Amino acid sequence: MLSLSKLSLLARAAAIGLAVCMAASPGNAQQIQSRLFDVTKNKKLRVCMYPLYYAISFRDPKTNELSGLDIDLAKEFAKELSAELQFVESAFGTFVADLQSNKCEIGMFALGATLKRAQAVEFSKPYMLASVFAVAKNGGRVKEWADLDKPGIKIAVLLGSYIENVAKTYFKQATIVSIQPPTTREAELAAGRADAILVDYPTVLRAKQEFDWAISIDPPEKLAPTLVAYAVLPGDQIWLNYINLFVDTIKLDGRLMTIAKKYKLDGSIAP
Repeated sequence: MLSLSKLSLLARAAAIGLAVCMAASPGNAQQIQSRLFDVTKNKKLRVCMYPLYYAISFRDPKTNELSGLDIDLAKEFAKELSAELQFVESAFGTFVADLQSNKCEIGMFALGATLKRAQAVEFSKPYMLASVFAVAKNGGRVKEWADLDKPGIKIAVLLGSYIENVAKTYFKQATIVSIQPPTTREAELAAGRADAILVDYPTVLRAKQEFDWAISIDPPEKLAPTLVAYAVLPGDQIWLNYINLFVDTIKLDGRLMTIAKKYKLDGSIAP
């Protein structure tokens, strides 16, 4: 009987073989080099992440420890590759440039798979679904969704996020203020320089946990539902095949749902 360690090695070998075969299938030009080969040869995986993303890839300012869904999943991915994991700090406005300049092999921080971004990067199969919410101050000018789109109302969004584009398209009268790290949307709201912030669900969780004045405001219907995936540079089908197989595997074996529940994100997991 084969040991668990031998079975694990066989599974990894089969996955790599499958990725190679898929890339070399009829209709595809045969690929002779891939980041998959580099990672498995060098035993090092560099993952771009955004350290201010609560429940996804968040660095605790008190302990300096990273936690979140994609932090845990990056660790699982590195295990499958038998590689040392290195996190590279990035952001929504810079991850494309970071991939292009070879700072990391993959972006793993709940990236919205938008058509605009897909012009510059390739996305894996989706593992989450995102939509847009608002957070405001209790007792402030914004008490319900209808209060948002009015003259004089300032809505803060994160620069480079897909939500920034949603806000600029959706709201016709409010002023959209794009915030660039290290400044935060929450700080702008707390200081009164914004009347509300437009965010995804993980940020709603963080705001309500950290600030007793924070209230969440849901849109009347789901706003801008968006697939969430991992990002890589175009042209490396072998690497993308392997990542897609990883996503399928963690859905099938339950790791994705188990980790999502840990961070209260189980309602956001893609089917």
